[in-house]
Amino acid sequence: MPQMVEGAGVELAYQERGSGPTVVLVHGIGDSGAGWQTVAAVLEPHARVVTYDRRGYGDSGAPEPYEATTVQEQTEDLAALIAAVGGAPVTVCGCDVGALVCLDLARRHRALVAGAVLVDPPVFAFVEQATEALSGERLRLEEGLRDGGPAAAVEAHLQAAGYDAERCARGRSAHAAFFADYAGLATLELGRRDLRDITVGVRILSTTRAAPHERAAAAVLDGLMPEAVLAQESDDIAGAVLGLLGQAPD
Repeated sequence: MPQMVEGAGVELAYQERGSGPTVVLVHGIGDSGAGWQTVAAVLEPHARVVTYDRRGYGDSGAPEPYEATTVQEQTEDLAALIAAVGGAPVTVCGCDVGALVCLDLARRHRALVAGAVLVDPPVFAFVEQATEALSGERLRLEEGLRDGGPAAAVEAHLQAAGYDAERCARGRSAHAAFFADYAGLATLELGRRDLRDITVGVRILSTTRAAPHERAAAAVLDGLMPEAVLAQESDDIAGAVLGLLGQAPD
């Protein structure tokens, strides 16, 4: 059963396992803490692993109605969670929207962060080719909303991105949180100087599922962040976390 903690105005459901240095896993859009099971199982012998449902997902709360969020709001939830569970500074690991949250945490709450793993970080402000790709993505979501409603649109979006049936089902059940996240993607304003000022150890993974504009965004981050190491076409999230911890996977 999950435990509950007060985030930035909402209750967040979280689970922890293992012992050692604290690692907090931040899930992506249309997912929940349950999506980290495989990664958490690899990390558990080496670390204290905390997973949680971001607001609106899984067992966590959300405002009523829940129609919008910002990366900064999600970051304050994460900061409150870390303060409650203890262990700071922690290693954080986030996928897509979760990667933005980890970036913002490292920028605005530096004392909480020992290192960060960023999986397919959607930092598209520096990627010219992303404009056309994102326009097409928005059009497909709009068509999906018109033809099948929000739950079906989210499921189709995640299927097209190559996610498995369990991830698609989690996204479908939390479609309001998905669209709040989607609207919040562009709310994080990061300049080149902001990225250069993030000096914690960073591992960037550009997964085998990543589209060209997502790989380009990962490469830009790698070039701007002084302590970043980029792995192109890598799905070894647990290995990247263990590398930051100075350990090797079993």
